[in-house]
Amino acid sequence: MPGRILIVEDERAIADTLIYALRTEGFEPVWCDLGGKGIEAVRASEPALVILDVGLPDLSGFEVCRSLRTFSEVPILFLTARGDEVDRIVGLEIGADDYVTKPFSPREVAARVRTILRRTRPVSTPKGFQVEGAARRIAYGGRLLDLTRFEHDLLRTLLAHPGRIFTRVELMESVWAGSEDSQDRTVDTHIKTLRAKIRAVAPEADPIQTHRGVGYSVDPA
Repeated sequence: MPGRILIVEDERAIADTLIYALRTEGFEPVWCDLGGKGIEAVRASEPALVILDVGLPDLSGFEVCRSLRTFSEVPILFLTARGDEVDRIVGLEIGADDYVTKPFSPREVAARVRTILRRTRPVSTPKGFQVEGAARRIAYGGRLLDLTRFEHDLLRTLLAHPGRIFTRVELMESVWAGSEDSQDRTVDTHIKTLRAKIRAVAPEADPIQTHRGVGYSVDPA
């Protein structure tokens, strides 16, 4: 998992603590002190993740994030010192993946980086599917599927293990754990709508297999 992490932070002391913590965890941190430099660094060579300070001297972190999202889906972890900024970040209005408030523990930041990379890493998908983990988008045959939250999570679970047969209980626990929306026929109903949405973009396609009395799988071919 370790990879190159771009730190966009104007305070050198903070950047140095992050660099040390990330190197200790096996990452390859690189640093720049301005938002504009960060944008150009991502354009030149996309890192595994960007740690982005909100309060930069040339551009705000929000502006940098919006600019990055016009050409990249690189995961972004915000550093913020202001509590009133948290709602904007958490609401994902600008495409951030997570945030840490100052003061913070460098080890906590390194742990958040690992969690985000684990969550957003590309998955090996069966033929016909394209998955963008960070953006929570799934396409089939090059056409984006219009999925609800639970439809996305259900299909993503199946796609993560092509050919594996999931029982209804396993799918319920993976996708609907703790949700009030779960009912006896929840899985079957969502599989039906997933099939309909896939056929809407590819009428002859039927990648989701039913195993009567057992559960469902996605054809690995």
